[in-house]
Amino acid sequence: MSRHEVVSPIPGVFYRRPDPDSDVFAEPGASVESDQTVCLIEVMKSFHSVPAGAAGTLVEFLVEDEDVVDAGQPVAVVEVS
Repeated sequence: MSRHEVVSPIPGVFYRRPDPDSDVFAEPGASVESDQTVCLIEVMKSFHSVPAGAAGTLVEFLVEDEDVVDAGQPVAVVEVS
């Protein structure tokens, strides 16, 4: 099976959940659809959804919650089904 890297489209702060009181968008091992949000990137109080980009199984996150990421930086890996 092939792997797809989910990359941050913009520089900012990485979040795995929509707000502190909510569940994460997806856990490693979960099935995801290509248009399913797996994280948010926040820049200047504006939040941008990041979709999986490929249908399959979310293998891992490559950064921790609230890490600062760069544009084009891989943040997660999906094993394409």
